[in-house]
Amino acid sequence: AGNGKSGPAANRAERAHRPAGDGKLGSRSGQGAVSRCDQNPAPCGAAMLHARDHFLADIAALLEADAAGFVEQHVMREGVARWNGQTSGDHAFSVAQHSLLVEALYGELAPQATAEARLAALLHDAPEYVIGDMISPFKSVMGGSYKDCELRLQRAIHLRFSLPAELAASLRKDIKRADQIAAYFEATLLAGFSTAEATEYFGRPRGFSADRFDLTPKSVTWAQTAFLKRFKTLDAMRQSSFVANSVI
Repeated sequence: AGNGKSGPAANRAERAHRPAGDGKLGSRSGQGAVSRCDQNPAPCGAAMLHARDHFLADIAALLEADAAGFVEQHVMREGVARWNGQTSGDHAFSVAQHSLLVEALYGELAPQATAEARLAALLHDAPEYVIGDMISPFKSVMGGSYKDCELRLQRAIHLRFSLPAELAASLRKDIKRADQIAAYFEATLLAGFSTAEATEYFGRPRGFSADRFDLTPKSVTWAQTAFLKRFKTLDAMRQSSFVANSVI
């Protein structure tokens, strides 16, 4: 989630991870060794696609079969970095910190939102704790199978934490807007995007100032503590609401 389209800024992170040498598969120490994929790319490509589909399906099946254990274990991994870790500061900007920012922004957009809706905002990127924060160009290469797996992961996570498997369209829209505002602030303040680039990819926020939010990348320990604290607070608020409504 959130890296935006391919382009000058998005390519910075991709360039940072390109291998040394000629970039061919199988190259070692810059010598440009030729792999079997280079010699016969069609069968190799088909095999890679087949392996990819099985990999994604296996993750989703495991989540659905043991949501109580597997999901909780991975959703609570707060060290996953956004923007391929290519952000300024002493620490990478984590998905957990981004999730806290999105939940705070969503609260500004919908001040009367229920604790359940705010919990859904906090967990909006929960699949990334399992499969990582992938840049948008890579998601495009993966195609529909990636999106399908991501949706299955999200449904399993929602069910694990007693949220609706499918959120209402209006709630999804508001969370998406909060996500895009957060991405704009992160892109311009942390990831090296120009204002024009960020505006093209995410739209320019209206009525919001980054000065009202702390975007200083924090340590993994801080992110873990803050994320879990907020999660527990929202969950307790939701449980209290359930009890009050049952009494009524």
